[in-house]
Amino acid sequence: MQGNKGQNTRPELKVRKMLHGLGARYRLYRKDLPGRPDIVMPGRRVCIFVHGCFWHQHENCQLSSNPRKNVEFWKAKFEATRVRDAQSQERLKQMGWKVVVIWECEVGRPAELRERLERILENYPLIDRQH
Repeated sequence: MQGNKGQNTRPELKVRKMLHGLGARYRLYRKDLPGRPDIVMPGRRVCIFVHGCFWHQHENCQLSSNPRKNVEFWKAKFEATRVRDAQSQERLKQMGWKVVVIWECEVGRPAELRERLERILENYPLIDRQH
């Protein structure tokens, strides 16, 4: 498990590269925000979490298997992750941020991912901060 990274994962890098190609600008891992979102677009007030299907237990996904050994440990670990994710996302929403979750399995479908990112950029335009 030591080889599992928390930052700069392959799915994150693919999402970031696609966002950059679409002209979006962003910040990474803002420590001052709940849950330390993977990608933050302050000008749009959007936080993006790129979740691994296994670690965050994406429902009905082939990539989200349950380990056969030490079942109770994993069950508790996954539940704690779900609770932590929900709390972080709720706090962000209360602070006025829009929260988007992109799953690892979505990154494997680049055409669909690109369409989704384009919709996000359309739905959450840059905020005029001059007023």
